[in-house]
Amino acid sequence: MRRIWYFLASGAVLFLIKGCMSGQSKSVTTQGAEPTASFYDLKILSLDGKDTIQFSAFKGKKVLIVNTASACGYTPQYEGLEQLHQMMKDSLVIIGCPCNQFGMQESGSAEEIGAFCKKNYGVSFAMSEKIKVRGEGQHPVYQWLTQKKLNGALDASVAWNFNKFLVDEEGKLQAYFPSKVTPMSAELLAAIRQ
Repeated sequence: MRRIWYFLASGAVLFLIKGCMSGQSKSVTTQGAEPTASFYDLKILSLDGKDTIQFSAFKGKKVLIVNTASACGYTPQYEGLEQLHQMMKDSLVIIGCPCNQFGMQESGSAEEIGAFCKKNYGVSFAMSEKIKVRGEGQHPVYQWLTQKKLNGALDASVAWNFNKFLVDEEGKLQAYFPSKVTPMSAELLAAIRQ
């Protein structure tokens, strides 16, 4: 019995390490590729479920979309996301998308998520409803972000919490960043300022 528990525990640790460390940033270098679906046709419900976040309102601004979780080793990135929001809110929109698909690290209700983010990190950027970012039931926003046939730029896989997708001022997917790239990193800031 101990061997079974040891095997299961070892497998879980390896899964978590792989999930946290995998992924490389991807910048879109293909010029002239046109998406088959418009970013500006997308929409998502707000965290409280009362409003719809219409992406058409973001024309002329960059948009950073991040799948978030409240009980992850990367959760402190909320602080950097809020700092980035305050620093660039005139030219950058940040949307946090709570997701419970990685290690069951976002199991709370919408009210609990909102209270946690506000109390611990002072989050004032947009937060969406809790969604699925991969697999069956994947939200249409993440279908667009991860499928080249829709976004015209690249295929990507959401590997863990706090993966980041950057969309340019014209609604074209510009770059993908894995969890380890922090919101205030030189790499992400350089891409936003391009």
